[in-house]
Amino acid sequence: MVLVVDDEPLMLRALGRILREDGHRLVLAESPDAADAALADPELDVALLDLVIGTASGLEMLDRIKRERPEIEVVVMTGHASIESAVRCIRRGAFDYLEKPFDDVHRVRTTVQKALERRRLLRRNRELEERLEDRSRAPELIGRAPKMRRLLRTIDSLRHNESHVLIQGESGTGKELVARAVHATSRRRDGPFVPVDCGALPESIIESELFGHERGAFTGAVGAPGLFRMAKGGTLFLDEIGELPISMQAKLLRALQQKEVRPVGGSGAIPVDLRVVSATHRDLAAMVETNRFRMDLFYRLNVVRIEIPPLRERLDDVPLLVQHFLDKQRRSGVVVDGVADDALARLMEHDWPGNVRELENVIESALALAKGPWLRAADLPMGRNRRVLPLAVARAAAPEGAGTPALAALPLSLDAYERSALERALLESGGNATDAARRLGIGRSTFYRKLGKHGLRLPGLVDPA
Repeated sequence: MVLVVDDEPLMLRALGRILREDGHRLVLAESPDAADAALADPELDVALLDLVIGTASGLEMLDRIKRERPEIEVVVMTGHASIESAVRCIRRGAFDYLEKPFDDVHRVRTTVQKALERRRLLRRNRELEERLEDRSRAPELIGRAPKMRRLLRTIDSLRHNESHVLIQGESGTGKELVARAVHATSRRRDGPFVPVDCGALPESIIESELFGHERGAFTGAVGAPGLFRMAKGGTLFLDEIGELPISMQAKLLRALQQKEVRPVGGSGAIPVDLRVVSATHRDLAAMVETNRFRMDLFYRLNVVRIEIPPLRERLDDVPLLVQHFLDKQRRSGVVVDGVADDALARLMEHDWPGNVRELENVIESALALAKGPWLRAADLPMGRNRRVLPLAVARAAAPEGAGTPALAALPLSLDAYERSALERALLESGGNATDAARRLGIGRSTFYRKLGKHGLRLPGLVDPA
């Protein structure tokens, strides 16, 4: 939008006619007071000001615009042009200076067009800077529970460290968010952050995706640098590293040890400078024992270990996370005042097998279906309480001889109750791991991890993996 301020009606109409022909949206004002509404419009890009506007001063209006809306480009017009006047206006922030009457109408048009182009360029540059700043800024990790505070201290301690990092956590706990925080607080924060899901890559193309390939290396190959080289100077995030085929693990180990990659079809090695942050929901140490993961690669990746606690182990953080997700929805234009006490109590009772990701989905779904700006328990798309309580498990224990101890036989230990729940679920499901996990209200990967934790491996366990 273009604002023209001039106290001469004929000049105002002439400028309006000239600029409308170029398709500009115009506001014509005969005084500074008449221009107030336009100056408050966020769409205003350029202002053309006469130096003498009746009894008002164009210079004072120029100063006001540059003080209140410095992003607006101002073109000054005067019938009493002088070098001193022009210099004074430019020094006070004017984009250009035009002398009246206009002998060359084309110059008026080109001056306004150049001012608009400069305004758009500066706006675009600012948007790009904000985008880059957002990408380089460490993501906010929500939580005040002791385990979360310990996690944040670990990330902070890695600021000046270049060691590889292994992140361990269940699905939905935010492993990539933690990896981005490690990158954003490190000395490599100005470099790229390149994520890759190892479990989503077909085995036939993993090597090419990671290390690149030369043109003609295989049918249809046009040449690609690979993710290792794309992460040069930054961080390569290998998510679900436990899904990497054993045949690729040796090649990955060599790349990490030698700090170089050999593209598929290439004749020479190419140096790479990066940091590797890997993540998994699997127990890599147990996989090493069963020869499903290389021991040397495990120790190469596991230099610094970060364990993300599941949400059920930090339920005190649920209100903070709920508020964070509500604020996020507000920024997206969703009208929401808050969450009612009964809904918050329901959220605090839930076991959250899907962790923080499940909580975010529940909040988003509830907001989509809620009948008012306050979220209530009835709006939540979840059961009342899916948590497996040790006391309930013990009271529902099978009769003596069924393999599940009664309440009095259990020591006062959470681990003992958890082991008892696992044993009972396995017995009631007939050794079917999927059904046992469902009965406990947890994911199958979490179920396997807990089996390994308690050293349980019962005969007849159905384990497709």
